[in-house]
Amino acid sequence: MVRRIFERIGGSMNALTRPVRGLHQAAYLLAALTLASQILALLRDRIFAHTFGAGDVLDLYYAAFRVPDLVFALIASLVSAYVLIPRITGMDREAVRRLLSESASFLFGIGGSMCIVLAVFMPAFLAFLYPNFATSPYHADFVLLARLLLLQPILLGLSGVLGSVTQVHRRFALFAMSPVLYNLGIILGAVVLYPLWGLPGIGAGVIIGALAYLAVNIPVVREAGVMPHLCLPTFSLMASVVRDSVPRSLALGMGSITALFLTALASRVGTGAVSVFTFAGNLEAVPLSLIGASYAVAAFPALSETSNVEKRSEFTSILSASARHIILWSVVSIGLIAVLRAHIVRVILGTGAFDWDATRLTAALLIILAVGLVAQGLVLLFSRALYAVRQSWRPFFYQLAGSALTVFLAVTFLALPTTGFLSSFAGFLKVGDVRGTGILFIALAATLGQLFLVLLSLLALRSVAPGLGRTLVRPFIDGGVAALAGGAVAYTALAFLGGIAPLTTLLAVFTEGFIAGLLGLVAAALALYVVENEEFRIVVSALDKIIKTHTGRSALLAPSAEEPLQP
Repeated sequence: MVRRIFERIGGSMNALTRPVRGLHQAAYLLAALTLASQILALLRDRIFAHTFGAGDVLDLYYAAFRVPDLVFALIASLVSAYVLIPRITGMDREAVRRLLSESASFLFGIGGSMCIVLAVFMPAFLAFLYPNFATSPYHADFVLLARLLLLQPILLGLSGVLGSVTQVHRRFALFAMSPVLYNLGIILGAVVLYPLWGLPGIGAGVIIGALAYLAVNIPVVREAGVMPHLCLPTFSLMASVVRDSVPRSLALGMGSITALFLTALASRVGTGAVSVFTFAGNLEAVPLSLIGASYAVAAFPALSETSNVEKRSEFTSILSASARHIILWSVVSIGLIAVLRAHIVRVILGTGAFDWDATRLTAALLIILAVGLVAQGLVLLFSRALYAVRQSWRPFFYQLAGSALTVFLAVTFLALPTTGFLSSFAGFLKVGDVRGTGILFIALAATLGQLFLVLLSLLALRSVAPGLGRTLVRPFIDGGVAALAGGAVAYTALAFLGGIAPLTTLLAVFTEGFIAGLLGLVAAALALYVVENEEFRIVVSALDKIIKTHTGRSALLAPSAEEPLQP
C-alpha cells in the first residue's frame, strides 16, 4: 500500500514536470495552475481585508511595493526571460551556462547597488511620493517595509534568469507553480509574522515567497546542466543582452512609473483609496492572468521560434490564434463580471474590517478596470510578438504614450469639480453616497490608457503580421453574443434567487453568485456552440487532451510548432 502511495506521488510529479508542446494545451495548463495561484492571492486579499480593512495599514503596505516594482522594471528586466529565451533557444550547453552566469552576476552587481542607494534615501523618497503618509503612526514601519522589499526585485530577477530555461524546456507546470509558492509566503507573513513584527512581518513573508519563486526553477536548471555561478560579466556579452533589453525595461519602467503616479494620486484622495484601488486591480488580475497572461506566456517560445521571415506565416497564425482566444474569453468575462461584481467583492473581501462602503466602491472600480481586460491581455501578447521579431523599441514608445495619456487623464479628471460628471459617474455605478469616489476617475484613466495602448500595438503589427486585425473581428462578435447571453441569464438568476433567501450570510451570497455565474457560463457556452465559434471548439479539444495526458490515457501532447534545440 505504501509503495502504491509513493508510485502515485511519483506519477503526479512526473505529470507536473512533463514538457508540454501544444500551444493551446500549454495555455490551458498554465491557466489551471494560475487559477490555483489566484485563489491563494484572493485568500491573501481576504485575510488583508478582514484584518485591516480599507485603511492606513493596507494603504502603506501597497504603497511600499511601488518602489521595488520600479527597481524590478528598470534593472531586473534587463536580464529577464523574455530577452534570454530567444537567445538560449538553440545554444549549446556551455554557452547557455555562460549567459545565465553573467546575467545573474550583472543583476547582483547593478541591481544590488541601486537597492542600497534607494535604501539609504528611502525616507526622503517616500515623503516626496506620499506626503499624506508622513503623519501616520506606522510611518517608521512603512520605511522599514519599503527597505526590506528591495530584496524582492533581486530575487524575482534571478527567477527570471533561471525561468528562461524552465520555459524553453516547456516545463510550464513548474513555471506556473512559482506564483503559488509566492502567495503562500505572503499569506505566511500576514497570518504568522505580522502579529510578531507588524508591517515588516508581512514584508518578511514576501521575501520568503520570492525565495520559493526562485527555488522552483532550480531542479530544471540543474537537470539541464546549466546552473549559473557568480562571475565578472564580460562587456561584449552583457552589452548585447542589455542593448536588446533596454527597450523592454524602459517599457516596464513606464508601466511601473504610471502605477507609482496613480498610487501617489490615490493616496491624496483619502484614507483607504489606495487599498480599494489595489483590491479591485487584484480582482481584475484573476481573469487577466487566466486568459491574457496564460496565452502570452505559452505563445512566446513559439513566436520566438517562428520570428524569422521564412516562417512569418506561421508566426502570424500563432499570434492570431492566441489573440482570438484572449479576445473571446475576456469579452465573456466582462459580461459576467458586470453582473456579478458585487457578489464577487462581497464573497472575497466583504469580511471583518472591510465595511459596506469599501465593498461597494471596490465593486465599482472592478467593473471600470474590467472594461480594459481585452486590451490588457492583448498588450501582453502583442508586446511579446514585437520582442520576438526584434522590434523592441516600439513597445516602449507605445507604453510611454499610453502612460502619458493615463497620468494626464487622471490629473485632469481629479481637477474636475465633485459635482457634475463625477457625481453622475458615481451615481451610475451606484456609489454616489460613498466618500472617496474620486478614485473612480483614476481607474477610468487607467482603462482608457490601456485601450489607447492596444490600438497603437495593433497598428505596429501590421507590418509584422499582415491581416492580423481582420482575424480578430469574429471573436469580438462571438464573445459579445456569449457575454450578452451569459450576462442576461446570470442577471435573471440573481433576480429569481434574491427572492428565495436574504443575502445576510457569506454562504447565501456565495451560493447565489455561484449558481448565477454557473448558469451564465452555461448560457455563454451554448451561445458559442450555436454560433459555431472555432475557439470554443479548440478549447474543448485542448482540455480533453490535457485530461487524457495527465491521467495517463494518452502520449505527450503534439507540438504546435517545431521543437527548439534544447540546451
